[in-house]
Amino acid sequence: MVWKPRVVVAAVIEEKGKFLVVEECVDNQNVINQPSGHLEPNETIIEAVRRETLEETGWHFEPTHIVGIMHLLNPNTNRIFIRFTFTGKLLNKEPDYTIDPDIIAPRWMTYDEIKSQEKLAWRSPLVMRSLDEYRAGKRYPLDIVHTLQADSPTCIEPLHKLTPELTERNDQNNVSSLAFQEGLIPQ
Repeated sequence: MVWKPRVVVAAVIEEKGKFLVVEECVDNQNVINQPSGHLEPNETIIEAVRRETLEETGWHFEPTHIVGIMHLLNPNTNRIFIRFTFTGKLLNKEPDYTIDPDIIAPRWMTYDEIKSQEKLAWRSPLVMRSLDEYRAGKRYPLDIVHTLQADSPTCIEPLHKLTPELTERNDQNNVSSLAFQEGLIPQ
């Protein structure tokens, strides 16, 4: 069995004191969540949050900041989620857009309306944690997320392809490990 954490993205979007949330049905229970979903193959984290917001709300979204990177453990299902939560601005609503069939409807709710929902009505504790981080002013620049492309299927790069940053930092553990794996230094 291969264990894989689930990488998900979410958008905290506020306009005029209300937050854009989605009501969705999960395991036959209606829950509230931010527009969110799983990272898909060959997609960047930024592309994923744009896509998920559109698919679940019909709104085009442009992320401007990261609110937080959160780690959720679910011992009942043995699942682990890594969630990248963004904030940003809505660009425009797509006319006649058909939203994801699992979404009952997008909704605009105040913080207090969301908080007053019973905890079982939140998709996960990440819903309120994301809102609380956002309200606390947590904003991190998007340039802390880097998307790299590996040149080889093993993701091991020869020494001559190491970035100048790695060489400048003189990160001997990484350099030695890569050099050993590439057969450039003996065992």
